[in-house]
Amino acid sequence: GGTLHVILNNQLGFTTGPEQGRSTVYASDVAKMLQSPIFHVNGEDPEAVAQVVNLAMDFKEKFKRDVVIDLYCYRRFGHNESDEPAFTQPIMYNAIKKRKSVRDGYLEHLGNQIPRAEADAIEAARREHLERELAAARADDYKISYQAYQGIWDGYEGGADRDSSEAQTGVSKDKLVEYLKKLSSYPESFTPHPKIKRMLGARDKMISGEQALDWAAGEALAFASLAAEGHRVRLSGQDAERGTFSHRHAVLHDVETNETYMPLNHIREPQAHVEIVNSPLSENGVLGFEYGYSLDWPDGLIIWEAQFGDFVNAGQVIIDQFIVSSEDKWRRLSGLVMLLPHGFEGAGPEHSSARLERFLQLCAEDNIQVMNLTTPAQLFHALRRQVKRRIRKPLIIMSPKSLLRHPHAVSTLDELESGAFQKVIADEQVDASKVKRILLCSGKVYFELLKEREDLNREDVAIVRLEQLYPLSDEALHAALAPYADGTPLFWVQEEPENMGAWRFLRVQWGEKLFDRLPFHGIYRPASASPATGSGSSHKLEQTELLNAAFAGASESDH
Repeated sequence: GGTLHVILNNQLGFTTGPEQGRSTVYASDVAKMLQSPIFHVNGEDPEAVAQVVNLAMDFKEKFKRDVVIDLYCYRRFGHNESDEPAFTQPIMYNAIKKRKSVRDGYLEHLGNQIPRAEADAIEAARREHLERELAAARADDYKISYQAYQGIWDGYEGGADRDSSEAQTGVSKDKLVEYLKKLSSYPESFTPHPKIKRMLGARDKMISGEQALDWAAGEALAFASLAAEGHRVRLSGQDAERGTFSHRHAVLHDVETNETYMPLNHIREPQAHVEIVNSPLSENGVLGFEYGYSLDWPDGLIIWEAQFGDFVNAGQVIIDQFIVSSEDKWRRLSGLVMLLPHGFEGAGPEHSSARLERFLQLCAEDNIQVMNLTTPAQLFHALRRQVKRRIRKPLIIMSPKSLLRHPHAVSTLDELESGAFQKVIADEQVDASKVKRILLCSGKVYFELLKEREDLNREDVAIVRLEQLYPLSDEALHAALAPYADGTPLFWVQEEPENMGAWRFLRVQWGEKLFDRLPFHGIYRPASASPATGSGSSHKLEQTELLNAAFAGASESDH
């Protein structure tokens, strides 16, 4: 419906003048690409400002387009009370000193329409009102009423991430089968690409149980089930419709007409709307938009997906200033989800790491959730849990790349029906009495460790998965590690270099011994300035060394 953009143009970037602060004549020139009206108005003329605002709003209402107002003004006393603007803008501030204040200039313009005594009375009454409000706010018994937790946010919670807030996320198998059928359907007049047709046909085998659910199916069923239950779903990203790794194909294209069809919006009647949007290559702008969207849609699933997890770097200011501090700094709840493809496959430093360590460094006071999942069922329950719980916290998922089609990264319909999200997944394939070494890990490396254990036929090594890295669940981890004897060495295994990933975060949390009974060590790549190598052969060598260290036997030192 259009947005009114206001540039409060004080002509100052602290001591930087306009000619140094931008490369254009006007601060509003960037908006010329929008094909929208741009109004320049003198901030010293209140009536002109009011007229422009009315005109802008009328235009927005009638044409449903953006409007920009460049409110041209100045700071009479510089940037702040300690600034002396005449040091750096002497000519401009010499001119400003000679000008009347906006109030005095406007009263002079009005002439005798409002007597000076009446104007002074209005000012005095307003000042008195502000002083009363300030005194009330300073009182010991003053209570802040957070408007953000009212209205559409009534009933949603922040604060501690309590296990008691868990919600039922399972969906009956009958409904899942119904949704899968809809997800593989399209109109008779629609002609999908032959490869897409085969992919959709594979979902028929998932229905019959001939084929397990892959990552894309788990995600699609989470979206479909939420939409069917009345929860709006929105996903934006640089390749969101198809998926960067050609796994999602949420929006189908007719090979003959190029018309599009999205099965997710044809699950049942009635249902909530699903939006899958290919976004511009502007992480900062898009992530900021989706964060704002999440503030106005508490009962929906709002997701931003990076093309590669590393690209979140370009949206870091939104993460630091808004997402991780949303509840504490801004008193706003947000359920925004960030899917950040992560994993080391020898694809190079810009296509490997979603900078897990940065998010963990920002974790405190249950402000966000950070996950690195290993199965489609875990993804299904995590996404549904994000909506079904009354607690609202931003969720960061280190989503996979190679696991999207990994033969062992699969789930069954039963796991979606009767299962639930697991913060920690215990190892139920080993005899705990034989275990002499415990490997704790998350994400993709689990499957490589599992294959190595099978190849070596090692029955004395347990592999436990930490699916939720924050908030850490001591209770769930304690239960998963309880079967193993005191003194059994526990190793955190990660693909990332020593100075990245979760190692340092966990070491600070747990120290040298977990639960005062399991010696805690780490296995990782050497500390590095770059996240990953771009050489496939070097990557394989590093990965081999990592796996060798993981199964080398009990150790008293880190690797």
